[in-house]
Amino acid sequence: MMFDKETLLQELTFKAVRSSGAGGQHVNKVSSKVELLFNVNETLVFNEELKERLLDKLQNRLTKDGVLILQCDESRSQHKNKELVTERFFELIETALKVPKKRIPTKIPRAIIKKRLKSKRTQSDKKAARKKPDIE
Repeated sequence: MMFDKETLLQELTFKAVRSSGAGGQHVNKVSSKVELLFNVNETLVFNEELKERLLDKLQNRLTKDGVLILQCDESRSQHKNKELVTERFFELIETALKVPKKRIPTKIPRAIIKKRLKSKRTQSDKKAARKKPDIE
């Protein structure tokens, strides 16, 4: 499924936030963590059918308003974090839009069925041979 990444990039909202965790004196002054916000309901890149698929596939990652929020604070650089989070976003969208192939069930070959029934019969005969004979 191909879509226009440039148009989609313009619809994204980025927010720089202070990163959590350990650091030095510098960590309290720099906002290197990047948050990406994408509203699935208001996007113009996808049609209604694709929006429905996105809402269905990403339902556990969306807010009540249908906003996807991704965060990245792996790097100390805000630019690097922005690149990483946009990369992740595009991967997520591509996997969500992928239509799975329909599984075609294969027919069990006749020889396999006969083999199974034969093995069941031999097992049955083996157990029947262990019983005490009926004396009438």
